[in-house]
Amino acid sequence: MAVLIVKNIITEGPGTIGDFLKEKHISFKIVELGSGEIAPSLEKYNALIILGGPMGVYEMDKYPHLQAASRIIREAINRDIKVMGICLGAQLLAHCLGADVYPGDEKEIGWHHIELTGEGIKDPLMRQLAKHPAVGDFWKKFKVFHWHGDTFTLPNGAVLLASSKMYKHQAFRYGNNIYAFQFHIEVTREMILEWLNDNPDIENIINETERIYEEYKGRARNFYKLFFKEIK
Repeated sequence: MAVLIVKNIITEGPGTIGDFLKEKHISFKIVELGSGEIAPSLEKYNALIILGGPMGVYEMDKYPHLQAASRIIREAINRDIKVMGICLGAQLLAHCLGADVYPGDEKEIGWHHIELTGEGIKDPLMRQLAKHPAVGDFWKKFKVFHWHGDTFTLPNGAVLLASSKMYKHQAFRYGNNIYAFQFHIEVTREMILEWLNDNPDIENIINETERIYEEYKGRARNFYKLFFKEIK
């Protein structure tokens, strides 16, 4: 068994997720869905990762690969395998679970706090994300990397795990196996520079990246250890 990673655009790859899977010798396949590649059936996979992209879920007529992504997500839900959706991937998950996806009031870009909800505090995987990797203490509120302008209603039956000042629905869990993040848990330093090289606030973002990136990468690894625990 293995992990299927679906990309919606060339520039948004698996980042630290890919690094972790390689380190743990967990097999994975990357599908460039946004470039026209066809995703395989999920019969041989026990986890699905849906990555981000600048397009909107409401633009499926313009970006038909989003319809293909939705079919893959629905197959994963029906098979009850692990799913992680990031940014656009989270919005696609929300859509497939019956929620509305729409443009937010403003874009949320850079390092901003999220705060765990009561359910987020109880969730064992979110507790790993909230645990400081160096000193081990638990932070209910901590900074994550954002790059999105869309948001969504919370799907029926989903559990809200985290919110930010700008957007209430930052993370949710559906069932025991499905996690959706508006923020970019997978981001690397290189990805940040590539995405935001034309951003007017790039200097401040770079400074903040240098200050907290190693901590953030450690938080992500803590989460991956539990999420991918039973996958070989």
